[in-house]
Amino acid sequence: MKRVLAFIVVILFSITAAFAGMTDDAVKRGTLRVGLTPTYMPFEMTNKQGEIIGFEVDIVRAMAKALGVKLELIPTSYDGIIPGLLTGKFDMIASGMTINQSRNLRVNFTDLFVTTGQTLLIRKDLADEIKSYKDLNNEKYKITSQIGTTGEFIAKKYMSKAKYYGYNSEAEAILEVVNHKADAFIFDESYNIVALQRLGNKKLIHLDKLITAEPIAFAVRKEDYDSINWINNFLTQIKNDGTYDRIYNKWFKRTDWLKDME
Repeated sequence: MKRVLAFIVVILFSITAAFAGMTDDAVKRGTLRVGLTPTYMPFEMTNKQGEIIGFEVDIVRAMAKALGVKLELIPTSYDGIIPGLLTGKFDMIASGMTINQSRNLRVNFTDLFVTTGQTLLIRKDLADEIKSYKDLNNEKYKITSQIGTTGEFIAKKYMSKAKYYGYNSEAEAILEVVNHKADAFIFDESYNIVALQRLGNKKLIHLDKLITAEPIAFAVRKEDYDSINWINNFLTQIKNDGTYDRIYNKWFKRTDWLKDME
């Protein structure tokens, strides 16, 4: 009987260990490892000093502080960010990720913490002929975006007749339009507002009517419900105590941070 009980204890311990969540692992390790693609202004980006800064970075920094651990940011290409999470390269994704069904089959999402949507940057000389995304659904146009993003999905779904070109970074995709090698760039509104000022070189205009409304959330591995519960409670707390508003206003209602960008 004692052997049976001991065996059961070992099995239960193994199951508990196997299902240890991200927050438990971070506390034991003393580090919260966050995967992100630091090219998405103002969510996560790299400044002149080589530091990764931004809206989500400040939120996960506050999260690490609440856990009592250090924060480790792990830059990862966007098309490899979910595989990186699934193979244990980091604990969670904080990279402006839109909740959608295909991603949700691979990861679990927390509650949304901000909503954005896709808009277009187009060449200024095309302003008279392109008034909305519907006008771009024509084989004569070339559309760019970052590979693996919602922008790519929306371009291929709603502007399928146009030629689509994907790039590893948002900046590469925008510069193709600035240099007249493409006609339009599709990406999140919050990024496009800043990119128009920083990269547009007065050659682009912003069609700011939202094509989509997209909830942004953090992602963790499947079955990690304890961590989702903790993160959701953390998000509720920072929204109630003013931390969230302070961080949001810093990145979305001010532009002084732009002087630190390359």
